[in-house]
Amino acid sequence: MDREQAGRVALIVAGPTCSGKSALAITLGERFGGTIINADSMQVYRELRILTARPSPQDEERLPHRLYGISPAAEARSVAWWRQQALSAMDEAWKAGRLPVLCGGTGMYLRALTDGLAEVPDPGSEARAEARALSADPASLHARLMEADPETGQGLRPTDTQRLARAWEVWRGTGHGLSWWRAQPGLPRAPCRFIAVRLAPDRSELRRAIVARFRDMMTQGAVDEVRALLALELSPALPAMRAHGVPELAAMLRGETDEQEAVARAVQATCRYTKRQTTWFGHHPLAEEHDMVISENRIGSYEQYMKRKIEKIISFVHERIDAAPSGA
Repeated sequence: MDREQAGRVALIVAGPTCSGKSALAITLGERFGGTIINADSMQVYRELRILTARPSPQDEERLPHRLYGISPAAEARSVAWWRQQALSAMDEAWKAGRLPVLCGGTGMYLRALTDGLAEVPDPGSEARAEARALSADPASLHARLMEADPETGQGLRPTDTQRLARAWEVWRGTGHGLSWWRAQPGLPRAPCRFIAVRLAPDRSELRRAIVARFRDMMTQGAVDEVRALLALELSPALPAMRAHGVPELAAMLRGETDEQEAVARAVQATCRYTKRQTTWFGHHPLAEEHDMVISENRIGSYEQYMKRKIEKIISFVHERIDAAPSGA
């Protein structure tokens, strides 16, 4: 990274679903003249505003937001695609004299910027179609992958349909597994310094927030959103069709379960996902020096806790922005 690139700074606000990332990103964006850039793999899909808890139109009017709702659900967007979109949005922000504020909980998206990304060739439509068909039985697909590409397969859960399908299509379409490609020289990290603030609330507090959010989603039209998505007759293997709440509410609309059970299952799935997110972020720091971690609270609500912490967060970000560029 040269001196000019080292002088560029980007802020990351990361953490599990429902931890308060968006609100904090807006607060920091307004304080530091920022542009909010989506780093959530589901919030890129335009048909899922409610179930992915995208920023409201009112929030989007407060300061620039980028990469929210920019892709149709019919497209399966990759990490590489998002990385290119994010780099363009970051460059646009810098040229406008604004601070890029990357906000989201998709760790692999963020690592594609902070660490770089393996360049995997397009496996082709035939391999993709085969992977989607096989993903209807993820346990069987995992067993096949363990035979064909055990190095990649052993790092994937038998229920992780999306990643299993991706691993299979890469192996079938390129002749090499994902683990092999990741070991090759790839795309470099983003040309800037990163500051990271990571939210890690207490699990019980997070669960309460997830329950409250899903209750609000139901009153805001989540069922109608899923009904409209199902009307598109998309492949169930597409990422948007597996967003939290979509499979559960789809089952309700098909008469396979009632609303109470659908909501309970969606909350449970989201809680399991947030546990994995928290673990992942705990093992993958995102900034050059260290991430500022806002962890579990013991006194009062999480919102009250954040109010007590906000000035400390602002001070942390301010100090890192003013720090001398590497190599200066």
